[in-house]
Amino acid sequence: MKKTAPPLLSLISAALALIATLPTASAQIYVSVLNNGNGFVGEYNATTGAAINAGLITGLSGPEDLVLSGNNLFVATYGSGNVGIYNATTGAAISANFITGLNGPTGLLLSGNNLFVSNYGSTTVGEYDATTGAAINASFINGLNGPEELALSGNHLFVANFNNGVIGEYDATTGAAINASFITGFADPTGVAISGNHLFLTDSRGSTVGEYDATTGAVINANFVTGLTNPWGLTISGNNLFVSNDAPNFATVGEYNATTGATINSSFVSGLNSVVYVAASPAPEPGTANLAVLGGVGFLIRRRRNSAARQ
Repeated sequence: MKKTAPPLLSLISAALALIATLPTASAQIYVSVLNNGNGFVGEYNATTGAAINAGLITGLSGPEDLVLSGNNLFVATYGSGNVGIYNATTGAAISANFITGLNGPTGLLLSGNNLFVSNYGSTTVGEYDATTGAAINASFINGLNGPEELALSGNHLFVANFNNGVIGEYDATTGAAINASFITGFADPTGVAISGNHLFLTDSRGSTVGEYDATTGAVINANFVTGLTNPWGLTISGNNLFVSNDAPNFATVGEYNATTGATINSSFVSGLNSVVYVAASPAPEPGTANLAVLGGVGFLIRRRRNSAARQ
């Protein structure tokens, strides 16, 4: 009598065959574009730079910084003085007026359930509940000088001050200044991002990205990336550093090696108008998209989670 495979093994074989036909998951980058007052947010493939949806969210009045939490994309809108939440896949508004009454919101930072918002006009950083939008402390840090992007390392909150060329360091729990002049001497600092103990900064008028020690503020390489044109926002995904170049009529997002500063593709995303900020989602760990299929055959795969740092 011919032997047949046990039913469970047959199911596993069928599941593995199906997995082989599934598309490979990839990360996305989100780009805010001013577009002469009729702003929008586009979505692009973080591996190829190809547009997934160049008009993911439209009709915005001066979109600035972006931050991603799961499938929720938070957008700071300078012109309308609010922070909205949108579906990161469809672009549909979840709450277009999640936080209102702000004065020129520019930078966003999500830490746990706390959302920090820099207000360029009121020279403050406010702290809000990331679930409800309720103010925890609308003047969490005050007396700043044109605050732009924010970055977090441990309990240290870094603020780029556009108007006086200073990066300040503050306690992320209390808002107290640790060193309000942590790094100085910039022309127009805008973007700030953290990777390990490395602090990356864009200086728009200086046309560079600099690299600094996040503990001491010491210069590691003030010219980590050069030859840029009005660099504004930046974000790190894995070992890739994405930098927006806000050059009139030919704005781009460039891709660089986050360890060496070497150019990977200076026009990774091109053909844009007035790019301001860029955010990245982490690529799912291999096999993530396939767990539901495998779950159907009655066994569990344990895996380590990737931790993703946000700018």
